[in-house]
Amino acid sequence: METKKIWANLGVENLERTTKFYTELGFKQNGHNTSNELTSFLFGDDNFIIHFFIKERFKWAVNDEMADLKLGNEIIFSLSADSKDQVDQWYSIVKKAGGTIFAEPQDYGKGYFFGFCDPDGHKFNFLYWPK
Repeated sequence: METKKIWANLGVENLERTTKFYTELGFKQNGHNTSNELTSFLFGDDNFIIHFFIKERFKWAVNDEMADLKLGNEIIFSLSADSKDQVDQWYSIVKKAGGTIFAEPQDYGKGYFFGFCDPDGHKFNFLYWPK
């Protein structure tokens, strides 16, 4: 048996703040999946979906055990870039939108990346890895 699709569900404190942050980064809202408890965005060429639920609403899904993102990572989403220059452009966009940089732009093996947290502490990185 095959699964049809995979997506992520993350808890957030402030839905408006989350919507504003990802909109400022230029990500497209998944318009048919929004409410007063949920905002949803599409990422990458395959339109990977990340739903951001108000934490109080999301507790049922994790049996009241939400990760404390100040103490550790739940996951780091990696977003691909086409060049080092594009990584640097994303760096500026993320900083302007209010993201917290946890790893400055740097070389990593053959690649180049930087890491950031969204306003709720969810971790992402933009990575260029030459072919």
